[in-house]
Amino acid sequence: MEKKTPYCFGKTLEIPYAEAVEKVRAALAEQGFGILTEIDVRAKLKEKLDIDFHPYIILGACNPRMAHKALSVEINLGTLLPCNVVVYTDAEGRTTVMAMDPAGVLDVVANPAMSTIAQEVRGQLVAALESL
Repeated sequence: MEKKTPYCFGKTLEIPYAEAVEKVRAALAEQGFGILTEIDVRAKLKEKLDIDFHPYIILGACNPRMAHKALSVEINLGTLLPCNVVVYTDAEGRTTVMAMDPAGVLDVVANPAMSTIAQEVRGQLVAALESL
């Protein structure tokens, strides 16, 4: 991935925002993720604060099989679910896709069994973004 922080990873795409959102949905679906939540940040900021913001969407992605596995190991993990994936237009007008890094985020869970699950989910998210 070309972009990385301690809590997320992603890439810049050379396609328009709306097309990127659809491609991200499809790529996540191919890896077994469904979209549980969707927040149009631009629309919400306009509605609530009358602020014009660049296109920005938060997709709450969940792989049910992996969520069940993780919740069976760590019942309170639901406080960290789903895995958020964002698509936005940056200051230069480029489209960026970033995904929460479950391996980085789940380090806060003091349960060694979660590490393997987090790495597996991370691999699925990386595969989805790499396919874009």
